[in-house]
Formats: sequence, C-alpha cells, structure tokens
Amino acid sequence: MRSRALAAVPLLALLAACGGGAESSELTGTVLDPPFEVSSTPLVDTDGAGFSLADDTDKDLTLVFFGYTNCPDICGQVMATLAGTLTRFDEEQKESVDVVFVTTDPARDDEAVTQDYVSAFDPSIVGLTGDLDDIVEVGQSLAVGVEKGDKLPSGGYDVTHGTRVYAIDADDEAPIMWDHDVSQAQLARDVTMLLDQG
Repeated sequence: MRSRALAAVPLLALLAACGGGAESSELTGTVLDPPFEVSSTPLVDTDGAGFSLADDTDKDLTLVFFGYTNCPDICGQVMATLAGTLTRFDEEQKESVDVVFVTTDPARDDEAVTQDYVSAFDPSIVGLTGDLDDIVEVGQSLAVGVEKGDKLPSGGYDVTHGTRVYAIDADDEAPIMWDHDVSQAQLARDVTMLLDQG
C-alpha cells in the first residue's frame, strides 16, 4: 500500500499556522475536508492507452484541470499557469509532480488534438480524452460539471467544464484545489509546501 503523500490534518495545520500573520505558512489553495475521492474509471491518454486518475497517478501530487481545446478564455489561462508553474520547480520537485489535462469535449478533442494542445504548453503534461460518460463520471468525483452547451451562431458550441485545478495525492484523494486565477508563483509555492509536508 502506498504511503499517504498528503493528509488533511497537516494541510489544516498549515492553514491554522497563519493565524498570527505568518504569511509564509499560508496556503493559497482551498483545503477540502473531507477530500474528494477520485473515481478510478479509466480515461484515454494521447497514445490511446487507458489512464485512471486514481490508479495511474503514482507521484506525490498530480495537478489536474478539466477543460477543452476550443475554450475561448479560461482554459488557456489555466494551462499557461500550470506550464509556468512547472518551470519554477527544481528537478527533484518535477520528479514528484505530474500535470494532467482532461478534455470535457471528447467529440472534438481526440488523442491527436489533445496531444497537440498540451504539448503547446509543456510536453510533460499528460492529456486525457475518452468517452463523454466516463469523463462526466470522473469529473463528478471532483465536483466538476461536464456538459455540452447550446449551439453558437458560429456553428460551434460551448462546453461546461471546471475552472479549478485539483491536486490528487498518492492515496487517490484530492485534498486541495485552486481557483482559475491562482498565479504561477502562488501555485508553485503551495505545491512546494505540500511536497515538503509529504
């Protein structure tokens, strides 16, 4: 059995430590107590192989974002933040963290499209697609709503997706999340603190 990389109690202790103005110990992210239990339903990686956010995320932390490649605004912003955050880590930290993008628009985002999208931000980012029902199920385990929207005048359509980044730990739980407007510096600092606590 894998050891727990992160625990709610240490995370809460970190938050409690900031009461006396100790800004250096304050997390930007929102601690989830209890943490979300991540669905083990496999999705599909850009090589066409099954990939489960529970079974195949073995690093200390996996940062996950749900979006889609035709997203006109937030998705690109969050992906740029994730890619920029990776550049702030040293080699040891990079060995302890994965970043995963899950499309919420598998009808347009097949393996090749998803691969091109994530590679444009950082080649190390894992891109996932799959059956919409499976993506919906995995998203629901993290409180992410996934739904195809109404047709737009342009002929395309919007897709409902999450706007937050979630951290999955080695116990297949998500104990913390960040809003879409988290900065690279804030996210890198939080992840560094969490790895140090692990």
